[in-house]
Amino acid sequence: MKHSVRKKLLAAAGVAAAVAALCAGAFFWYVSDYYRAEDVALEVMARGTGITVEGDFTILSPSVPSDTGIVFYPGAKVEAEAYLPLLDRIRQTGVTCVLVHMPFNMAIFDPGAAQDVFPLFPQIEHWYVAGHSMGGAMASDFASKHPEEVDGLILLGAYIYGDYPDERTLTVYGSLNQSVEDHIDYTENIVEIEGGNHAQFGNYGPQKGDLPAAISAEEQQAQTVAAIEEFLARAG
Repeated sequence: MKHSVRKKLLAAAGVAAAVAALCAGAFFWYVSDYYRAEDVALEVMARGTGITVEGDFTILSPSVPSDTGIVFYPGAKVEAEAYLPLLDRIRQTGVTCVLVHMPFNMAIFDPGAAQDVFPLFPQIEHWYVAGHSMGGAMASDFASKHPEEVDGLILLGAYIYGDYPDERTLTVYGSLNQSVEDHIDYTENIVEIEGGNHAQFGNYGPQKGDLPAAISAEEQQAQTVAAIEEFLARAG
């Protein structure tokens, strides 16, 4: 009897181990299939002007020291470098930008990353958290849980997730990204980019399920930067 029970326990353990191995394999297959940064994004890093890397953070510093900073969370399964063209444009407006490289390219695995950024820049007095798509959702989650640590929230192709005031939030989305528009139930600081889509806030190519944009990525990002610059000016 004891021998039979032992055999059943061993069999059950073997099944559990096999299931765990399959789940682990499926997970690593899923996260290894991600969107790579296009050459135009990698060229920003190659130029290296005002750009440094410290651990999981890529820091884009303006030519003149600033007291305002943005921590940026990439979209899900998107290589962080894909957002360098956008952030380089923001940097040129005089804002320090910190691009976070997320575990497995998924912000959901480190939504509190901004807290590790803040101490690195004691000179910055005004912090904003920003993100694209899922990165925006996780930035929103962080802001709602740490409202005293950030001056505002910037969402690209995303909407407020959690309890954070819309008057302190900038929401930018493309007119072809209906799924985002359908979830916006607030009215302040909303910018719709006509002809823009979901993917073109970064430079990683077409995204599955996304409609082709009617404008270039360069134009969509230029309008985004203008909206961010205006939002920061009002907030300041």
